[in-house]
Amino acid sequence: MMDTHNFSIEFYPPKTPEGADKLRVARAKLALLGPKYFSVTFGAGGSTQSGTLDTVLEIMGEGHAGAPHISCVGGSRAQIREILQRYQSHGIHRLVALRGDLPSGYGGGGELRYANELVEFIRAETGDWFHIEVAAYPEVHPQARSPQDDLQNFARKVGAGANAAITQYFYNADAYFAFMDQVRKLGIDVPVVAGIMPITNYTQLMRFSDMCGAEIPRWVRLKLASFGDDSASIKAFGLDVVSALCERLLAGGAPGLHFYSMNQAAPTTALWQRLVKS
Repeated sequence: MMDTHNFSIEFYPPKTPEGADKLRVARAKLALLGPKYFSVTFGAGGSTQSGTLDTVLEIMGEGHAGAPHISCVGGSRAQIREILQRYQSHGIHRLVALRGDLPSGYGGGGELRYANELVEFIRAETGDWFHIEVAAYPEVHPQARSPQDDLQNFARKVGAGANAAITQYFYNADAYFAFMDQVRKLGIDVPVVAGIMPITNYTQLMRFSDMCGAEIPRWVRLKLASFGDDSASIKAFGLDVVSALCERLLAGGAPGLHFYSMNQAAPTTALWQRLVKS
C-alpha cells in the first residue's frame, strides 16, 4: 500500500555526542525503509540552527534527501537570507517553512511574523529553488481565533508559494478528511501529507498533545491510562491504533505520511511493516 505514496520521517537535532550517535544508528535503520526524505526540526527561535544544518548535511552525505525546517519567529530578514544562502550553497532543495515557537522568556517576534510571510520571503529571495512544505492543522491550530481563520491562514501560506503541506499529528481520520474537504472547496489542490505520531509513551504523548492541540480520542486515552506502566501493552495498543489510522488515511486519498520519529527507529519501522503487509 505504501509504495505509491510519499513517505517521510522527521528528526530533531541531537544536543549531545551520545544523542548524535543514537540518531545515526536509528537513521541507518530507517533509511532501509526508503523514505522520500528526512526532515530535521528547528528549535524555538532558531536555537538549534547549526544542529539542524549539521544533521541535514550528515543525512545528505549518507546519500539521502534532507529537508531542514526553517522558522521566522525571532529572526530578521537578514538572518533568514543568510540561512537560505547557506542552504543553497550546500545544494539543499527542500524546506519545511514554519512560523515557529518563541523561546521561553523571549519578548520580540522578529521582522516576519507569520509563516505566509516567510514563504513569500523565501520565494522572493530564491525563486523556485526550494520545494516548500508548510504546516496544516486538521484539528485547528491552538492559537487560531477560529477554524475558519485557521483555514484562511493555511490558504495564505499556499498562496504565498508553498508546494505542499504536512499536518500536525492527529488520531481522528475524520478531522483530516473534513479539513481536506474545506481546503478543496477553497480551490487549494496542493498535496497535504498526514503527520503521524507513533504511540509509545502515554505520559509523553499527553504532554505533547496538550502543547500542540492534538486531540487524543477519549477511548484511546482511557485505554492507554489503564495500562499503567506496562510499556509493552501501551506500544502494542498504540501500534494497532496508529496503523489502522494510517490505513484509513491512505485508503481515503491521503497522498502520504510523515512520521514524527522522536529520533527512534523501532516505532516507525513497526508501523511501516504493518502498512506494507496490509
